[in-house]
Amino acid sequence: MKYPDGSRTAYQCLAQEDERGEYRKLGPVLPLPDGYSGHVRDPKVWHHEQHWYMVLGARDLQDRGKVLLLRSADLRQWTLLGEIAGAHLNGLGDFGYMWECPDLFRLAGREVLICCPQGLAAQPERYLNVYQAGYFVGELDYPAARFSHGDFHELDAGFEFYAPQTTLAEDGRRLLVGWMGVPEQDEQLQPTTRYGWLHTMTCLRELTLRDGRLYQQPVAELQQLRGDLTRWLGAADDAPPLALGSAELWLTPHGPFHAGFGDAMQLTWDGERLTLTRTNLRSGAAEHRYWRGDLRELQLLFDRSSVEIFINRGAAVMSSRYFPAAPPDLRLHGAAPLALQYWPLRPCMLE
Repeated sequence: MKYPDGSRTAYQCLAQEDERGEYRKLGPVLPLPDGYSGHVRDPKVWHHEQHWYMVLGARDLQDRGKVLLLRSADLRQWTLLGEIAGAHLNGLGDFGYMWECPDLFRLAGREVLICCPQGLAAQPERYLNVYQAGYFVGELDYPAARFSHGDFHELDAGFEFYAPQTTLAEDGRRLLVGWMGVPEQDEQLQPTTRYGWLHTMTCLRELTLRDGRLYQQPVAELQQLRGDLTRWLGAADDAPPLALGSAELWLTPHGPFHAGFGDAMQLTWDGERLTLTRTNLRSGAAEHRYWRGDLRELQLLFDRSSVEIFINRGAAVMSSRYFPAAPPDLRLHGAAPLALQYWPLRPCMLE
């Protein structure tokens, strides 16, 4: 809640579903905890051994980002158990003034904490967006309200990815969706604003945990949208142009290559670094995002104004908006051979 003088407070509220699938608002169940600014938000609730638990993103009175853990027997009366992660906790030093959008879940026998720290200083090839989204892997001690964790890892290396949340599917898969946008990052300059809308969401992604790192892959159900398959093998310079308006593409490179996505975005692999490039909407200068590693395979999902690039079957992802002036084609360049699989994607409409 923001007051006219600019000050804030925060309440966490409860709503209850009725038999018609509608929700009745029951009002606040948790006021602003002592010791924190009015920036306490983004509850994520789950059930564990007879109790409900909640994590909240928070900013304390010393402008340090935190994640709070709370417990309840009935979803109405909540007890603050303490801070389980944040700046100056668990071996971290300064690590942002606010942590948003926490999500805590168990995967492959470990706990994963997703969060969005605000205020991390940009590095040459990391933390290049205005705000970050990432995760810690560790162990949550429920009785002690303590989360022991390892290093912070970014969830996405592209231009637009923020505020991801997960859910548990009926078949046991942990599924993630993210916001393909970043607050205060030239968002009002995107050309969709003239049509009255802004931003989009990522595809649904299945999460797996391997060797302490999260892997993200598009849910298998998206394969139902595939049209006829085109295969191609040869030097990148000889590859045919392919329409990217709504498409899925798999690339297996055997050396450096350059890919143009219409006139609006380029992807370059030099043998050591993958670079995604586009023109900044405010300055008109080229801007870049990076990934380094042993590149074996790329899966790319294109929609009218977005691309999601899955590296090495989800070991890393680069999600971005782009706005080509004309229907974009894929143009590949380079002397090294590569293998290509391409599907146009059918529209997906829910009614």
